Amino acid sequence: MCVLLTWKRHRRKMAAPSAEQQNGPSNESDLQSPMSTNDEDSETGLGDGALPDYVVDLIEKEIGVDLKSLKKVSSLLEKLTAENKLLEEQVLTVSSSVPLRVSAALSAAEESRVSLEGLLQRERVLSNTLIQHLQGAQPWADSLGRTLEQLDNTEKHMKYLQCLSRIEELSDRIQQCLMTNSIWEAVVAVGSMASLDVGLKQSGCSHLQAFLRETLHFWHKIIKDRLAGDFEELLTQLYWPFISPPTQSLSPPANAQELHSQLELLVAQLLSLQTSDDLISEKPPSVSRVGLPPTTPLSLPVQIMLLPLSKRFRYHFTGNRQTNSLNKPEWFLTQVLMWMGNSSNFMEEKIQPILDRNGANVNAKVELCRGLLTLAQEKLASDAPRLLYDDALFCHLVDEILQFERELRTTHSYPSSLPGALHVLLEESVLQKWLTVERKMAIEKVDAMLSAEGAWSSQYKDISDMDELKAPDCAETFMTLLLVITDRYRALPCPRAQLRFLALQRELVDDFRIRLTQVMKEESRNPLGARYCAILNAANYISTVLGDWGDNVFFLQLQQSAVALGEEELLGPLGVTESGRLASLEGSLFEGLLGLLERLRGDMLGRLLEAVMRDVQEKARPYCRDRWLSLPSQCDQATMSLSSLACPLMLCLRDNLLQLQQMLCLPLFQMGWQGLAERLDLFLYQNVILYNHFNEGGAAQLQFDMTRNLFPLFGHYCKRPENFFKHVKEGCVILCLNVGSALLLRDLLRQAEEDEEEPGTPEGQQPSPVSALNELGVYRLAPCDVLILLNLRASWPGK
Repeated sequence: MCVLLTWKRHRRKMAAPSAEQQNGPSNESDLQSPMSTNDEDSETGLGDGALPDYVVDLIEKEIGVDLKSLKKVSSLLEKLTAENKLLEEQVLTVSSSVPLRVSAALSAAEESRVSLEGLLQRERVLSNTLIQHLQGAQPWADSLGRTLEQLDNTEKHMKYLQCLSRIEELSDRIQQCLMTNSIWEAVVAVGSMASLDVGLKQSGCSHLQAFLRETLHFWHKIIKDRLAGDFEELLTQLYWPFISPPTQSLSPPANAQELHSQLELLVAQLLSLQTSDDLISEKPPSVSRVGLPPTTPLSLPVQIMLLPLSKRFRYHFTGNRQTNSLNKPEWFLTQVLMWMGNSSNFMEEKIQPILDRNGANVNAKVELCRGLLTLAQEKLASDAPRLLYDDALFCHLVDEILQFERELRTTHSYPSSLPGALHVLLEESVLQKWLTVERKMAIEKVDAMLSAEGAWSSQYKDISDMDELKAPDCAETFMTLLLVITDRYRALPCPRAQLRFLALQRELVDDFRIRLTQVMKEESRNPLGARYCAILNAANYISTVLGDWGDNVFFLQLQQSAVALGEEELLGPLGVTESGRLASLEGSLFEGLLGLLERLRGDMLGRLLEAVMRDVQEKARPYCRDRWLSLPSQCDQATMSLSSLACPLMLCLRDNLLQLQQMLCLPLFQMGWQGLAERLDLFLYQNVILYNHFNEGGAAQLQFDMTRNLFPLFGHYCKRPENFFKHVKEGCVILCLNVGSALLLRDLLRQAEEDEEEPGTPEGQQPSPVSALNELGVYRLAPCDVLILLNLRASWPGK
């Protein structure tokens, strides 16, 4: 009965399927749990005998609608009963095993707690025992510590006594060696004593160190004096020092071989004394009076060789000697250079091989130059502050120092890694004075050059190959002045000092630009005058040179230094983007000045072209009012000729173009004639073409005047001048169209206007106005402008 009801219900659902059955969710997994089914039945409380949907679906799946398949019910019931029993056994098994596992875990935890308490009890017992043991052993440890301290002190005393014994032993050995004239052994003993001195530096035994240093100084002085005396005597026999250039007339001494052997021996012995000599002569670190970076001491043989030269230098260039003159720094600087040159061969041929064989990593020639340079540096450091209040003498001193530095680096190949004489100029008061003098002298020279008679004329005006920029003499002299300043500070070893000079140059350029602006305003009444054009050439010349400097390696290096040092006075308040551009070398330190000069150049060129256009407009006024409507047609004339009213206009243009070409440099003239062509194109288009009506003869005459007379005037400066007169050229094309083409074009343009006014109008197959104009060669004029030009034609059918 239940099955029949289910089948009937299934038939009803087949007749009207629900949305849930159409979506087809499968509840077969839920039906596999009998307990779930019972719960569902109890919850739903089906009092009307209806079966749940999942039961109906299961029966439908297993039995179907065939009544003969009811025999499968018993097997289905047995299957579900077996599954239900299996699930009940699994639930009972899990329920019985859980208490056993919890009980085992609690037992393990209890055992762990008991074990932990036992361990803590043992730890407390061991801790108490250890404390008692330590308390009992503390007296023994204190006693042992005192014994070890006594042993340590005894060991220190033993080492102290051993050092004293070693010092006395070395001292006795040196004394014996000197008594037996065993210099080499004495030198070796002094070297051992110097090594002992080096080892005691960190010991803290100040009295022992002082005693050792005094002993070392005592024996070192004795040995050094003996070796120095022998070395000086030997050098005298070798004609040292070379006060004048060595000549070939000096015959070598008879015992040259013996002298050479003695020279090698003495140099080697002096080199062995180098360590002890450095220890004795070392001074506490302090700032050098001449502001030089610290350097290594001179080689001992070279120090001795410098003694006679140093005596001569101090004799002639200190005190009240006539050769010690503040206004003649070149005397002692030249003398130092001469000594370097005279002694170079001897140092390279005689001393350098001995140094190489003894493993001395020094250059004999450079060492001598370094020693002589020290004399010059000390002299310059003492003289420079005395000249701060005399501009002429100070400038002379700076010039001589720069010349000395150049000869030192080039002629004598002095290494760039070693400080030269320029460090004297980096002292703050001296450097500030130098900057002040440079600014003062530069301003005075600018005042003089601007007031000179030929300031605004080019010195190369008669030489065409050299006068491309047509720079006036004042501008060229000014840039030469800046270049000289650059050459003077280029060799400074401090980038920050170089940047201060660069800031001075920028200041001078800006001052000169302001002066040019002032003179330009005075000459603005006559823009076509020679002086006005010279000012324009000057601005262009300075801008060109500064642009080249922006790509120069030296200024690029200064740009990198400015960014790295953060020179706000030079760079100004820059953002991250501007700093990044300068760091990546995309920008230039002269960008601001170039922008100001470009503005000045553009303003002046605009005024110049406006003056030319005023002249041209005055001459073109009759031409604009010509009888374009009544001129005879081209077929009525034998030959076409220039309109008589256009002659003044053409002559004015020709004269102005020639004048501009003569007075302006080539880049400015290129900009000038192109700007003039642009202005003239608009003027003729607006005041001649749009202002008049044209018959066939007038249009032909206008086209002849433009294409055969106006355009060739500009043809001297480019190949296709008509490209600069697009309005006029295209206007002539429209005006000169034959009647049929003009009618078609007018109808096309009018139709296009009507189509634009009525957006819903479908597009036909006719070409667009733009393409039609392009076929005629008209690209600049818009269709509306072409329609205006067509209306200016007087030769229409029916008129």
